[in-house]
Amino acid sequence: MKKLKIVINLLILIVVFATPANAQLKKLAQTGLQFLKMDVGARAAAMGGAMTNTGYDANAMFYNPAGMARMEYGADVELNNTQWIADISYNSFAAAYTLEDIGTFGVQGLFTDYGDITGTRVDFTNEDGYIETGNVDVSGYAFGISYARNLSDRFSVGATVKFIGQSLGTNLMPDGSTKDNKVSGVAFDFGTIFYPGWESFRFGMSVKNFGPELTYEKESFEGPLLFTIGAAFDFLDMFTVEDQELLVSIDMLHPRDYTERVHIGAEYVFMDIFSVRAGYKSNYDNEGLTFGAGLNYEVSGVNIKVDYSYGMMEFFDAVNRFTVGFSF
Repeated sequence: MKKLKIVINLLILIVVFATPANAQLKKLAQTGLQFLKMDVGARAAAMGGAMTNTGYDANAMFYNPAGMARMEYGADVELNNTQWIADISYNSFAAAYTLEDIGTFGVQGLFTDYGDITGTRVDFTNEDGYIETGNVDVSGYAFGISYARNLSDRFSVGATVKFIGQSLGTNLMPDGSTKDNKVSGVAFDFGTIFYPGWESFRFGMSVKNFGPELTYEKESFEGPLLFTIGAAFDFLDMFTVEDQELLVSIDMLHPRDYTERVHIGAEYVFMDIFSVRAGYKSNYDNEGLTFGAGLNYEVSGVNIKVDYSYGMMEFFDAVNRFTVGFSF
C-alpha cells in the first residue's frame, strides 16, 4: 500500500503543477497545419488523448513513438477514421514491425478531407457581386517513418521524421493567372518512456511537430509544436485481481499556440477482450468529455481489435472515431 500512496501522490502533484491557477484559454494564432494536432485512433480519443505512456501499438507513432518498442506482438497495423465537425474527416494508417535486437520500425500516414468547399471571386456583372468558381481543392497530409528501441527493460526511446503539407486551393491573380496556395516541409517527433520499478507506474515525455517555418507566398508560420509529459499506472496491480486492468493516464501539454492543458484518461479491460474507456480534456473551448469501448479477439494467431470513441463538443455535433487493428 505504501507504493500505491506514492503513485497516487505523484499523479496528484502532476495535475496540480500542470494546471495554471485561473487558467484561461488564450488563442495566440501562432501556428498552422492544425490537423496535426488532432487525436488519432479511437482508443486514444476515448481516453482524452492521454497517450504519452499508454500507446503500445502502431498508433503510438502519433503520440509518443517510444511506445512502439513495447508492442506485445511483432507486427501491428492500425486503420483509423475520424468524423470531425463541419463535414471534415481524417483518415490515417500506421504499421509497425519489430526486428529482434535491432528495434521497431514503423510507417504512418494522415490524410485530411475538408469536404466540399465552393470557391467564389468578385464579379460585378451580376447582382450578387460574385461568381462561383467550382470546388476548392483543400487538403492536408503527413507521411512519416518511425524507429523505437528499448535501451533497457525500463527505458524506451523513439523518433519520427515526417513529410507534411497542406493545400488551400488556388487564387486568381490580377493578370489572369492562378497561384497555388501550397506548403510542405519536414517535421520531427521524439519521445521517451521510463519505468522506475513501482509496479506498472511509468512516466515519459514527447515533442511533436518540431520543424522549420513554412511560407504561403509571403506570410510565414510555424507548425503546431507540442511538448507533453505524463504518467500512467494500472491501479489493479496493487491488488490480487486476475484478468482485469484499470489503467489511469495523465498528460500535461504545453502547445506553442495555447496555454497549458491537461488530458486525463482511464481504461478498464476485462480478460483482454472487452474494454471501456473515458477521458477529459481541460482548458479547451469546445472539447471536454470523451467515452469509448473496444473489443479484442484472437483468430489463428492474429489479434483483431475494433475500437470506437465518442467525443462531446460544446457548440458542435459529437465527434465519432473508429479504429480497426490487426496484430500478429
